[in-house]
Amino acid sequence: MKKYIAEFIGTFWLVLGGCGSAVLAAAVPELGIGYAGVSLAFGLTVLTGAYGLGHISGAHFNPAVSFGLWAGGRFSAKELLPYIIAQILGAVLAATVLYVIVTGSGKDIGGFAANGYGAHSPNGYGGLVSALVAEFVMTFIFLTVIIGATDERAPKGFAGIAIGLTLTLIHLITIPVTNTSVNPARSISQALFVGGWALEQLWLFILVPIAGAIVAGWVYKAVFAASKK
Repeated sequence: MKKYIAEFIGTFWLVLGGCGSAVLAAAVPELGIGYAGVSLAFGLTVLTGAYGLGHISGAHFNPAVSFGLWAGGRFSAKELLPYIIAQILGAVLAATVLYVIVTGSGKDIGGFAANGYGAHSPNGYGGLVSALVAEFVMTFIFLTVIIGATDERAPKGFAGIAIGLTLTLIHLITIPVTNTSVNPARSISQALFVGGWALEQLWLFILVPIAGAIVAGWVYKAVFAASKK
């Protein structure tokens, strides 16, 4: 149960910190943190969560990460469903807190940092094909770094830094394309409050990151795993 609570809290923190920075601080006139600040916020949530909770649950905080680690032989299939449930619940609670903060000031939630493509791509780069490619490739790279950084042959104690910086870089690249998902729980939580178009496009931000993560797990296991003596 401790592992599931850790995943719940960690995913809560990721969504609150990352999406919260996007909704509350990104576009403040003259003082806004912009895309770079939001990217850093997402990276910092994973970095701090990894060091704070990683020794309890492995700090997945993302259904795609759980699927990727399972595909790579690092995670038990029987743990997938409870981890994913905990992650989604944590994400939804964070979105609820953020909704209360935003509407409590009398403002409309607007896009609420929901992921989108086509007409809902932040900078118009995210047609369907662009969104598919971006989310698949970025999740593939994210899982490759995660599995590699946590490999027993990797330098000890630095995994959280590598993973957090990778997520920062992913957001720097793809916020203009899809608002960056690579995390179905994060996408689900925001789409539930936006409704409409966000729910209609949610399928992409659930299926594609999971597919990219699974392929990364398979590739790492087949190509980079330590040879058995």
